[in-house]
Amino acid sequence: MLEKVKSALLTMQRYSWEQAVAALAFLEAGDIDIAVCLCYDAVNRQTPCGRLGNLGAQNGATDPVAILPVLLAAYEKTQDPKLKTALNKAWKWALTDAPRNKNGIVYHMDNSRQFWVDSIYMLPPALLKGGYVSEAIMQADGYINALWDSDKKLFRHIWDDEKQEFEAAEFWGVGNGWAVAGLGRLIEGLPEGEARSRYIKIVTDTCNAALEFTDNNLFHNFLNKPESFIEANFAQMLCYTIAKGVKQGWLDTELLNRVKPIRTAVHKLVDTYGYVTPVCGAPFFNSPGTAPEAQAFYILMEASFNGI
Repeated sequence: MLEKVKSALLTMQRYSWEQAVAALAFLEAGDIDIAVCLCYDAVNRQTPCGRLGNLGAQNGATDPVAILPVLLAAYEKTQDPKLKTALNKAWKWALTDAPRNKNGIVYHMDNSRQFWVDSIYMLPPALLKGGYVSEAIMQADGYINALWDSDKKLFRHIWDDEKQEFEAAEFWGVGNGWAVAGLGRLIEGLPEGEARSRYIKIVTDTCNAALEFTDNNLFHNFLNKPESFIEANFAQMLCYTIAKGVKQGWLDTELLNRVKPIRTAVHKLVDTYGYVTPVCGAPFFNSPGTAPEAQAFYILMEASFNGI
């Protein structure tokens, strides 16, 4: 089943963040050569300003940064100067050229002044992997301050910094998945300290809050809106984050026990060709379907459960 999911992923057209999460999936699954190849194509599609994996007229500011941790691993393996040049151009974009607010927090797009919850996964873990620890924490905190609902213990989707209001206030399942997966990768790499402890608390609270909205071991697209469609990718993202957190010792084992039946439910949704469906479907993510990111998170989920 896992090999079918991998094969299906490799057949799918991918935007920059989809290429990034696919590359990470193969890296964490031990398929380093495939991860390297995915990085080479992202470099082949790097824009002059440094954004990686660009397809068409894409306005993403943080999405094209997400592949940097895997690109670093690819460079370490190959020592190819072409990859080093690409890394330097991408770091310049991420650290100085990407659009940001007066406090230095990078906007999700270059054509609007908005913070999207997706960016928690895309940017801070990449900065941390590059050694920019304080910058990674600053960016993560900026997104948390804009999007974390401390009462509901969940993340909202889009904050418009210009209008000073939510463009999308829903508790989007996949958005919360991006948040916990991204913070989990920060926790994995940060030293002991205030920021790491705070992120552990937020991930723990988010996981517990989300688990209150299970429906037959899956979740609705908007977690607290049962009228929205059932989809499986948030379930995978939750399983991935929790399994990694338990293995690394920063999440309680009880959370792992709660998501084991969720993982089993996801297994039943892989079709004959290896597609995980229904998930929040590409390319518009407003209806059930299939998506490269969902294929990747199935692989990441399975890799995180390896040895448990």
